[in-house]
Amino acid sequence: MIFGPTLLCIILFVTTPFAWASSVPLVPGRYFDRVVIFVFENENYANVHADPYFGSLASTHNVELTNYYATTHPSQPNYISMITGSTDGVFFDFNSNIDGDSIVDLLEAKGISWKSYQQAYPGNCDTSSSIGTYYRKHNPFISMTNIQSNATRCANIVNADQLDADIRNKLVPQFVFFTPDINNDGHNTNLTVASNWFQSYLEPRIKLDNFTENTMFISTWDEAEDYVGPNQVQTVLFGPSFHLTPSLTDSSNNRYDHYSILKTIEENWDLGSLGENDVGAVPFSF
Repeated sequence: MIFGPTLLCIILFVTTPFAWASSVPLVPGRYFDRVVIFVFENENYANVHADPYFGSLASTHNVELTNYYATTHPSQPNYISMITGSTDGVFFDFNSNIDGDSIVDLLEAKGISWKSYQQAYPGNCDTSSSIGTYYRKHNPFISMTNIQSNATRCANIVNADQLDADIRNKLVPQFVFFTPDINNDGHNTNLTVASNWFQSYLEPRIKLDNFTENTMFISTWDEAEDYVGPNQVQTVLFGPSFHLTPSLTDSSNNRYDHYSILKTIEENWDLGSLGENDVGAVPFSF
C-alpha cells in the first residue's frame, strides 16, 4: 500500500502496545515503543520505488510515503538535520563539530534508551573521517560535541554487529539509528547492492520478537541522486506490529521531509522540541 510522502530511506519501527520483550527499561510511546531507522545513500525516489525489494516493502509490510523529501545536498547535512532539526551550518561532508542539542538530549531527559549502530565503526569514540568502509559523515551523532566529549554517551555509538547481541539479550534500545557501511548503503556501489544487502539483513531479523515488538521501522535515503530536481526520496514505515490507521491512510497529500521523522519521535514520547525546524515540521499522521 502506498501513502503520502517519501522519507529518506530510514527505517522506523512502530507497533501497537503489548508486553515488552526487553530488558531495557520501557518508556511507553503514544504510537510505538521503539523506532528503528535505516538510512541509505543517494538514490532517486523513482528508482528505489521500482526496485524489487525496496519497492515491495510497503506492500509486504505497510506504507510508503510518496511525498517525502530530503533536506539538501550533499550527504552530511541531511544526517545532521535528522537528529538536530537543522543543518547547523554544515554544508559539506568535511568533519563537523556541532555545539548544541540533538534528539539524544530529548530522549535522555525522558529516560529513553538510544544507540547508533554503525557498520564497520571501530568504537571507542573514534572521530576519524573514515576507517575502512565506515564514514563519519554518515554518523551524525559523532559530530555532536556533547556526545563525542562524553564517554558514557559515546559508548552508545557502536559497531552494527552489536545489534545481534542486543536482540539476543533483549537489550535493543527504544531509539535505534542504523547506518550501513559505504558499500551496503549504495554510496560506493549501487541500488542493487543496497537492496540485496537490506533484504538479506532485515528479513531474518524482522521475524524476531525481541527486535520488532511495539516497533516502527523506517527505511529512508539521505538524498536524491540528482542535484537538479525536487530531492524526493523513498521512505517506508513498516513492521510486523505496525498497523495502518484511517488517519495515516488519509495523509497521502501531506508533504514530509527529514524533519518529520524527528517531529514524529518528539510527539510520540512528548519530548518537547529542539527549537529548530522540528517545531514547524509535519509529523506522520497516525
